[in-house]
Amino acid sequence: MPVFGYSAEALNLDKDRIAKASGRDLRVSPKMCREVCNAIKGMRIEQAKKFLEEVILLKQAVPFKRHKKKQAHRNNLKRWKWYAGRYPIKAASMIYDIITSVESNAEFRGLDVELCRIVHAATHRARKIKRYIERAHGRSTPRFKNLSHIEIIVFEE
Repeated sequence: MPVFGYSAEALNLDKDRIAKASGRDLRVSPKMCREVCNAIKGMRIEQAKKFLEEVILLKQAVPFKRHKKKQAHRNNLKRWKWYAGRYPIKAASMIYDIITSVESNAEFRGLDVELCRIVHAATHRARKIKRYIERAHGRSTPRFKNLSHIEIIVFEE
């Protein structure tokens, strides 16, 4: 069994006022998770949960800053002007579950959840599940599935 760490060990924060949660080997695209994590970084917990609920209900688009080739601009991106956007429902629901987990971790540590702000939200590529579809004449077509590691750290201000 692998031992996972956090990529934000260099944050100079008081260890008594942070709470962490992570999801490992989640079956969701790391590209979509990267954009959702980039959008919620710096938000308070309730604000981020509300944002992700609206993304899941297709009311609020997530601004895509890196993976945006041939993407339409969305009308409801008022905070982020001139950005292309999408509605990554699967990634938003996975990150919503992790935010719920970090919220309960913060309550367990005795932090005030109303004052907690997301200071670190990151995603990393995990291993790839490799499968192949058999074709005629001894050929095959790859059918790979990407997995992601997502980690979120909140800090009580």
